[in-house]
Amino acid sequence: MRTNLLDFTLPALTDWFSGLGEKPFRAKQVFRWVHQRGESDFDAMTDLAKSLREKLKEVAQVRAPAILNEHRSADGTVKWLFDVGVGNGVETVFIPEDDRGTLCVSSQVGCALDCGFCSTGRQGFNRDLTVAEILAQLWVANRRLMEMAKEGLPYRLEAASEGLTPKPVTNVVMMGMGEPLNNFENVVAAMSVMLDDHGYGLSRRRVTLSTSGVVPMIPKLAERLPVALAVSLHAPDDELRSKLMPVNRAYPIEELLAACRAYLAVAPRDFITFEYILLAGVNDSVNQARALAKLLSTIPSKVNLIPFNPFPDSGYGRPAQEGVLRFRDILVEAGFVATIRKTRGDDIDAACGQLAGQVVNRMKPKVIEFREVA
Repeated sequence: MRTNLLDFTLPALTDWFSGLGEKPFRAKQVFRWVHQRGESDFDAMTDLAKSLREKLKEVAQVRAPAILNEHRSADGTVKWLFDVGVGNGVETVFIPEDDRGTLCVSSQVGCALDCGFCSTGRQGFNRDLTVAEILAQLWVANRRLMEMAKEGLPYRLEAASEGLTPKPVTNVVMMGMGEPLNNFENVVAAMSVMLDDHGYGLSRRRVTLSTSGVVPMIPKLAERLPVALAVSLHAPDDELRSKLMPVNRAYPIEELLAACRAYLAVAPRDFITFEYILLAGVNDSVNQARALAKLLSTIPSKVNLIPFNPFPDSGYGRPAQEGVLRFRDILVEAGFVATIRKTRGDDIDAACGQLAGQVVNRMKPKVIEFREVA
C-alpha cells in the first residue's frame, strides 16, 4: 500500500524523503502543498520535478477517511461523520463565529472513560485514531468549507499570507470523541503539524486540548507541546465527580489541580479553562457553585459552563436558564471569568456531549490503568 503523507510530521516526512534519496527541501515543498494548500494531486505540485511527481504517485498518497454523511445546522454549524473502517465512524464539528472558525476534532473511536453524561462514552471504545485520521479531519474540513464558501454559504475565510490559500478553520479544539491524553503520541504529532509554520501555522493559543483529567500525561504534554489546556471538571468535590467521571477514582481533584498549576508555567495562556456541564438537580445548586468557587480560588482559571445537551436515555436533564444564570453569577461575584457556552448544532446532535459516531467491535482499550483511591 502506498504511504499516506498525512501520517507525517515535517521531521518524519523529511526522513522519509531521505529514504527516497531526495533532499530535505523537497519534503518541505510537499508538506506545504498538502497542508497549506490542501492538495492531494501530485501533478498539481508544480514546483516539484516531474520525475519526483511520478515517483510519488507510485509510492505515496494523500488519503483522508471518506465522509459518510454531512449535516448542516440552521446556525451554520457543520458536522461530518468520517469512515474509519469496519463499520466505525468518528464525528467532527465546525462552529463558525464572527471572528473565528473552530473545529472540534476527535482523537479516538469512542471513549474508554465512560462518563455517564456523554454520548460518546455510552458508545464504548474501539481504538485510537492514527495521526493521519486526526489531521484528516482538519484537512477535509478546510477543503469542504472552502467549497461551501464558493457556493455562497456564509463561512468566513481567514486572511492568508501572499500565495497561500485562506482557511476557514482558525482554531482547533481536541474536544471531540475520545480522551486525547490516552492517545498521546498520535495527538501530539497531529497538533505539531497544526502548529508548524509550514503546515497550518496555528498558534498554541489557538489549539486547545481538553482532558477529563489523566493526570500523569499533563506534565508530559507540558514538556512536549504545551498548547492551551481545558479540563473537564463537572463537580466541585471528589464524591460527586467520581460518580460522574470514573477517571476521578484514579486521579482525584487535588492531584488534577496540582498538575494544572504546574502546567501554567509553560501554558500559552495565563489560566486554565475548566469545563463544567450543568446537570439539573445533580451539580447545579447554589451551594455547589460556591464550593466550585472555593475549590478553584488558588488557581488562575476561566470557567466555561455548559448546560447539558440531552441525548436519548442519558438519565440527566438540562437546568432551567434561571439556574444557569444564578450559577454563573455566583462565580462572577467570586472574581472568576465565567461564561455560558452557547449551544450550537443541537438540531444535528453536534452540541457538546452529543457526539456519538459509530463504534463497533468494542475492545478493551490500551489506556493507563486506573488506580483506586482509598
